[in-house]
Amino acid sequence: MDSISTSDESYDTGYQPSLSSVDQTDQSLAETTSLGGDSFAYCRTNSEASVFSEHTDDISYCEAVSPHSWQGLKSPARVALSRLGMRQHTHGLDEEIMDLELELMKERFSRLLLGEDMSGSGKGVCTAVTISNAITNLYASVFGQHQRLEPLHHEKKMMWKREMNCFLSVCDYILEFSPTLQKLKDGTAVEVMTSRPRSDIHINLPALRKLDAMLLDILNSFQESEFWYAEKGSMSGNATRSGSFRKIVQPQPQRKEEKWWLPVPCVSPDGLSEKCKKNLRQKRDCANQIHKAAMAINTGILAEMHIPESYMASLPKSGKASVGDVIYRHMYSAEKFSPDHLLDSLNISSEHEALELADKVEASMYTWRRKMGMTHSKSSWDMVKDLMSDVDRNDKNHVLAERAETLLLSLKQRYPELSQTSLDTSKIHYNKDVGQAVLESYSRVLEGLAFNIVAWIEDVLFVDKTIKNQDL
Repeated sequence: MDSISTSDESYDTGYQPSLSSVDQTDQSLAETTSLGGDSFAYCRTNSEASVFSEHTDDISYCEAVSPHSWQGLKSPARVALSRLGMRQHTHGLDEEIMDLELELMKERFSRLLLGEDMSGSGKGVCTAVTISNAITNLYASVFGQHQRLEPLHHEKKMMWKREMNCFLSVCDYILEFSPTLQKLKDGTAVEVMTSRPRSDIHINLPALRKLDAMLLDILNSFQESEFWYAEKGSMSGNATRSGSFRKIVQPQPQRKEEKWWLPVPCVSPDGLSEKCKKNLRQKRDCANQIHKAAMAINTGILAEMHIPESYMASLPKSGKASVGDVIYRHMYSAEKFSPDHLLDSLNISSEHEALELADKVEASMYTWRRKMGMTHSKSSWDMVKDLMSDVDRNDKNHVLAERAETLLLSLKQRYPELSQTSLDTSKIHYNKDVGQAVLESYSRVLEGLAFNIVAWIEDVLFVDKTIKNQDL
């Protein structure tokens, strides 16, 4: 991990804000992206919350309705403006380009206000969902076609930074009030309310920015490498790199045949040098730690989101009916519950089966938790978790709920590429907290990118190992 530059890369693209150029913004390079199941490799970033709008990747956040009202703004507004990528234009810039950029900014702001409902009938989604969709779509536009260990194209990199700065700038205005003591001139101490960044944003957003910069550093470190890529079924353009294409082998077994579009890593007949392999392992370990950190943040944010009433209403009356007799007997009768042993006995053969099981286990968990809180007339677990300290630990529903939670955690750890569960998707769709929407979507896409980098490095190491085994 020492070889990875962890410098806190500046997210300002180098442009200086100017009051005379507030209406001369950078033109977005985002292209309209449809988030189908194959838009990019990592499943967790392809949430159903992103398909409510197909054209949200060019939405930006700005503070005021009119650019003229930006004049005279003070910090932190000036910071937000600088993050929008404002820059001074030369006197010779064509006025037509300036008008185009201003129109693009107007369109972005309009889409945000309309909630993606361009009919103006007020049927659009809330701001939180709009921004979540936009960040997800931006990730698909920038990284959807980037499937190799190589630096991100300069235009794509600038697009990612510029657009993300737009979306993240909203967090500068999400504040909370806290009491602080201040002393007057006569020495009297008084308590006044002061504003500060909301705690979840203050803690998580800088961490996500750091993880973002580290992932881009990892990709940038592959300027030159001892391996290269060939499209599956095509050998053209690679003949000068190696004299034998018999050495092109299939990568790791987890790359299934349906992912035929992924490029195949290739190495020379002599394999990779020890220095290159050591470097790859270090970067793999670094990306793996980033993946865990982003996943932890994402899980924490989702846990804080309110559970929609529609999800609670859809829960089965019986947790046993949700998970089935086999799993229920194992969870209820076992003296020492082993989630790994249970998962091994189920013989899960596909991600679809794993996701289906995760939905059932999660539904049963909340069913049992709801039964524990029925006497309190509460409708969701978020409203009764403060009463857990009074719950009988030997209660049947409590034991089953705890074991279901352990099983769900083990399932997610065993299948880190698992798509979002029905509950997570429902939370994102019905969430109205803009701060949570930004943190959740940002951590989710970084989690996906880190996971892909780890997989790409594993592919290269697998190819190198296979070639050496063939030579024995």
